[in-house]
Amino acid sequence: MIDGVTALSATKSASQSFGAGGVSGSVSEATGGDFGAVLGQVVNDAIGAMQTGEGLAIQGLQGSVPAFKVVEGVMAAQRTLQTALALRDKAVSAYQEISRMAI
Repeated sequence: MIDGVTALSATKSASQSFGAGGVSGSVSEATGGDFGAVLGQVVNDAIGAMQTGEGLAIQGLQGSVPAFKVVEGVMAAQRTLQTALALRDKAVSAYQEISRMAI
């Protein structure tokens, strides 16, 4: 098993959520599979959090949801997006580092 997947599982147990509407129990369920499956599940959960935030924003404009719920949903979507961007930046940095290695 890859150490990164084990670290991902340990991170999941340390923080129970990936933002307010993000990863809830899917990371620990997916750690039995490969790293690609775990990453895919995290991406799907991030997409769900973004869609939830968008839905709450629309409902807030219509007046069917209180303002604090809209703010919570949008902030959760923002945290999810910032985390996804940070992961992307780390992946690009790792790729660039690998491509500079001498063969």
